[in-house]
Amino acid sequence: MSIVIGGMIGLGKTSVADTLNAHFRHKGIDSKVFYEVVDDNPILPLYYELTPEELDAKRIPFLLQLFFLNKRFKTVKDCINWHEPIFTIQDRSIYEDWYFAYVNKKLGRISDLEFKIYEDLVDNMMEELSQLPKKAPDLMVYLKGSFDTVVDRIMARGRSFEINPELKEYYFEVWKGYDEWVIEHYNASEVLIVDMDTTDVVNNDLDAERVCREVEEKLNEILNRSKAHIG
Repeated sequence: MSIVIGGMIGLGKTSVADTLNAHFRHKGIDSKVFYEVVDDNPILPLYYELTPEELDAKRIPFLLQLFFLNKRFKTVKDCINWHEPIFTIQDRSIYEDWYFAYVNKKLGRISDLEFKIYEDLVDNMMEELSQLPKKAPDLMVYLKGSFDTVVDRIMARGRSFEINPELKEYYFEVWKGYDEWVIEHYNASEVLIVDMDTTDVVNNDLDAERVCREVEEKLNEILNRSKAHIG
């Protein structure tokens, strides 16, 4: 089975992915995490650090979206081709990539023409993936939180290129429509919502255990429903 961890920047996708991975491995279930590419991303720091004029001149937002799209496309293929683990866990999905491109278009950082090129490329990629055995995850674990929690956790994480106070407006633009996109537009899999305002899987063992239990129960529900449908 395949799990995707989705949610706003800073809410703890990687921590939840690692927590679930450790949980499954402790139970003797082989699993593997496919991480979002951040530290080795040459474009991301530029996106956060350059002035709006420099971003526009260099077309950095468009390049960043192409970079992420390419990496996430490869991740989906890697998950499909990874035969050994029973579980694959993706730190963000190719489906969410469209939402970030859409926000950048709304902000005027990506032009209408660039967005059309981006969407055409996505369509071609998804058409290719549709020929493969199973491209969609079984479950998205969606991390939901207030804007205050998002900002607090981004600041606590301390990545230098993310903590510029001027970025707060950008974070808000991404945050304010994220829940609606997941609830109204995401249809690749079922969704389990985790309230990150009251959840800390890093510093609270009970929270970590609860999230693992809820994910496992949801996966079992999906699996049992699938077996019943086949039967």
